[in-house]
Amino acid sequence: MSDAASPLSAGGRIAKARLLTAVLWAGSLWSLGYIAAPAAFAVLESVQAGKLVSLLLTRQAWISIACALLLLVLLRFSRDLAPAPRRFAALLVLAMLACALVIFVGLQPAMAHLRELAGEGGVRASPYWTQFAVMHGVSQVFHMMQSLLGAWLVLRLR
Repeated sequence: MSDAASPLSAGGRIAKARLLTAVLWAGSLWSLGYIAAPAAFAVLESVQAGKLVSLLLTRQAWISIACALLLLVLLRFSRDLAPAPRRFAALLVLAMLACALVIFVGLQPAMAHLRELAGEGGVRASPYWTQFAVMHGVSQVFHMMQSLLGAWLVLRLR
């Protein structure tokens, strides 16, 4: 192991910080998408579960943005990675960030608008249900892509 990659060197600390940030990001995606959101819909009434999951998704988006920015900075200063693996990791981070932004800036506001138009009865009982369901499905695809990219990123950085 070279000095640049030894655990006590600056390079070693940067490598550990990269991996920890990637695991935090990917783990938060997996926890929300595959544990918390299904659990909320299993125990809460649909409208309440939707409000809770919407709030959690907003917080997840901010976690995604923060982790992406931190990882891009850490990758920029990573001397323990050759240029090609560093670029590939940066592309994975950017792809994950793009998924998060599509959900956060595009789909979530549009879905919230449809929920608002639907009123107290909820979106399922409204004429907006089909449009909402399509957006929800697209959002799930982007979340799944981001989750898989996160797994790939963790494996590449370990």
